[in-house]
Amino acid sequence: MAFDAFFLTAVLDEIRQNTAAARVEKIHQPSRDTVLLQLKCQQGRQKLIFAINPTAPRLHLTGASPENPPEPPMFCMLLRKHLSGARLCGIEQPPMERCAAFIFDCIDELGDRVQKRLVAELMGRTCNLYLLGPDGRIIDCLRRVGLDETAKRPALPGMYYIPPAPVDKQDPRELTDFTGLLTRPGADLLASRLMDMLGGLSPLVCREAALFAGGDIDARLEGLDIQKTAHRLELFFREHLTRPAPYVALSADGTPAQFAFCPICQYGSSSREDSFGALLDRFYTLRDRRDVMRQKSQTARKTVTNLCQRLQRKLAVQEQELLATYDRERLRQLGDILTANIHRIQKGQTVITAEDFYDEHMAQIEIPLSPLLSPQQNAARFYKDYTRMKNAEKELTRQIGLGKQELEYLKSVLEELNRAQTEAELEEIRRELQEGGYVRADSGKKRMKQGKLPPLRFESTDGYPIYVGRNNQQNEELTFRLARKDDLWLHAQKVHGSHVIISCGGTTPPDDTVTQAAQLAAYYAETVGGQNIPVDVTPVRQVKKTPGGKPGMVIYHTYRTVIVNPYPDIVVDELNAEQKKEE
Repeated sequence: MAFDAFFLTAVLDEIRQNTAAARVEKIHQPSRDTVLLQLKCQQGRQKLIFAINPTAPRLHLTGASPENPPEPPMFCMLLRKHLSGARLCGIEQPPMERCAAFIFDCIDELGDRVQKRLVAELMGRTCNLYLLGPDGRIIDCLRRVGLDETAKRPALPGMYYIPPAPVDKQDPRELTDFTGLLTRPGADLLASRLMDMLGGLSPLVCREAALFAGGDIDARLEGLDIQKTAHRLELFFREHLTRPAPYVALSADGTPAQFAFCPICQYGSSSREDSFGALLDRFYTLRDRRDVMRQKSQTARKTVTNLCQRLQRKLAVQEQELLATYDRERLRQLGDILTANIHRIQKGQTVITAEDFYDEHMAQIEIPLSPLLSPQQNAARFYKDYTRMKNAEKELTRQIGLGKQELEYLKSVLEELNRAQTEAELEEIRRELQEGGYVRADSGKKRMKQGKLPPLRFESTDGYPIYVGRNNQQNEELTFRLARKDDLWLHAQKVHGSHVIISCGGTTPPDDTVTQAAQLAAYYAETVGGQNIPVDVTPVRQVKKTPGGKPGMVIYHTYRTVIVNPYPDIVVDELNAEQKKEE
């Protein structure tokens, strides 16, 4: 990724163009590292996101609507106190630095008009978000830095804000002598020379410049025509630094891999997006959503994983015990042999040698005896062990069947956790685990009450509604309560996944609708990353609940199978639309 200083410059220009006469309407802090300002502008409403994450810091206009916590964090409350209703009157950026200051006209406690600054530093591990007063003192910051010896720039409320040290490199926008840049001592690789000498550029952009000017991202200065290379470098930077545009390179599976303010040719090809905000939304929104949900579901995931591992160990022991019961017939035979030789057994004897009349050669065998038992009791002991193992086979077979069914159910819950998109979905899964007796209900901690979530709803290109269950309980309700008997039911074959219903309305849906529903079934299953996924299709009337089974477990015998690929595009669009609706 190339969120460097010049990419930030292009993003800030886009923000200026779209936030004329903007006032702060709402402030949210969806996560510890993310602050969202909703601005009321002349052109309408805009959302400005500050993601102060050390691994992927950024700021831009966004169309996403991250889910907010039940109670706003303290830093969010502080921003609301100082910036609610404030007017955005300017945006500044230090030269060649990944830092931006948003200047707001505010009204202080005494009713006086003052200017406050919201400073975002997007510099890796030291990234931070500061709220500064009119005198330049820190009112507060997202990450406080104490007064220890390792802190180069302490950051505590009441201290004066210390800006980053100026970049001690040449500005490529002001450089006119690229020949001198290439002839002075330095790294032999062209990309490394540009990275060492020029400020504000990422390694990705330096490699692109080397590819454009030298024909290879690993081009070396020796052997290059210095004058021609210098001319092409000047063309590259003049074009892309004065007229930056949002470009994204896609990976083999179609997901965004890299972005920059210039075409990304080193990855084969890149596409141009409509805006920098749209590019960053596309790149980060789904990834951030998955990361946040993975973090929030960590406790439940660990609990279910431990339950799965415990069940697997228990099943392994039970299967070994079941295997031992298959040899029980020999116990009955030994009991018969002892009964036939009971007149030869003396009380206190520990072993008897007798002919094995079950062996075709009538071999002599030794049978151990208990000296504490009578001859009749010794023979009865073998018959009793035989009966016990016969009964154990039945019970172990039953227990193993139940255990495997429960293991499949818990694995399906893990799959639900992987697919959960919102806190409300996680809460439904937690309730499902509580009702199943797998976790205890939260006694001390009060959770925000969530309304009952409806199934996901899509619409085929032919106008047929398609419903997708979010979890096991929704799957069961969707299939056995909401769907009609003549609706079509779909499910990815032999894997955990969602129940998908095509609401037919008494008609036969076209093949395109069935294909799209099958693509959704493949997407909302364990096979989401695969290709050529088999999906079973059958009328709802053919689907029966597994007797005594867990929620969402069904059986069906009459069906047809279609082979499809997952359908991510409609899913992403629908989820974004759903979030906007919830907002």
